[in-house]
Amino acid sequence: MRYIDRLGKTSEKDSFQDKFLKALYTNLVGRALVKLLVNPIVSQLGGRLLSSSASKILIKQFVKSNNIDLSKYEKQKFDSYNDFFIRKIKKNERIVNMNCNVLISPCDSKLSVYKIDENRHFFIKNTLYSTKTLLRDAKLANKFQGGYAMVFRLTVDDYHRYCYIDNGIKTNNRFIQGVLHTVNPIANDILPIYKENSRAYSILQSDNFGDVLMMEVGALMVGKIVNYHQSRGVKKGQEKGRFEFGGSTVILLIEKDKVIIDQDILDNTQNEYETIVKMGEKIGSKEI
Repeated sequence: MRYIDRLGKTSEKDSFQDKFLKALYTNLVGRALVKLLVNPIVSQLGGRLLSSSASKILIKQFVKSNNIDLSKYEKQKFDSYNDFFIRKIKKNERIVNMNCNVLISPCDSKLSVYKIDENRHFFIKNTLYSTKTLLRDAKLANKFQGGYAMVFRLTVDDYHRYCYIDNGIKTNNRFIQGVLHTVNPIANDILPIYKENSRAYSILQSDNFGDVLMMEVGALMVGKIVNYHQSRGVKKGQEKGRFEFGGSTVILLIEKDKVIIDQDILDNTQNEYETIVKMGEKIGSKEI
């Protein structure tokens, strides 16, 4: 994996998980196993196990392996692995940029940004996507022609809660049932994971950035996307929901001529680096 932070420091690393997934998705035996693992029932069973008190034994090694500083979170003792996974961070650890002209990241993640062309297509690496297929709604897909698809990939060590990117009115949530592939780029090189995975989305009729589609994509061992609200008024930085049990992705679709994406993020994507971002930090600005 190729990462870069906002100061320009790069890192390239393939974890044991990356190597395992590459083997799983790139040979015949592994691909056969994938067909079993991506079934939502498997993730649901895994979720039950990770919500049991016995799963606490996994926490200590995970914290050590991923250099997680538990002092930044509201509590340090947990009833299960999932209780640890959905831990809530202290407010002063994620400062939201409240400037009304600033677009913020909705989550801690590795961010890539793609232009949506006149045919409503965009590429994630070498995989072609269409907003129509992603949303299963041709009329809604037209709204984002010429805009941006912003892909926020959360890895297992990231904070797995996400927030609203502006004040506004959100619509009801729409859920699309699918399978649960890993969102690791290794899988995306082989399969169109974002149009196969279970996902939920709503429209934020924002005060400053037009209509923004906010989508949450489930992933391998993430059997649950928890969104807190149906149609209602919301505030910038307000917690929107959380993921449970593993890696996952948030996608923002932005209308044409509404946002100027920070140039470093665009350049990083072009150079095939994912940009490390934190919830609440500036990633773009209102186009005036």
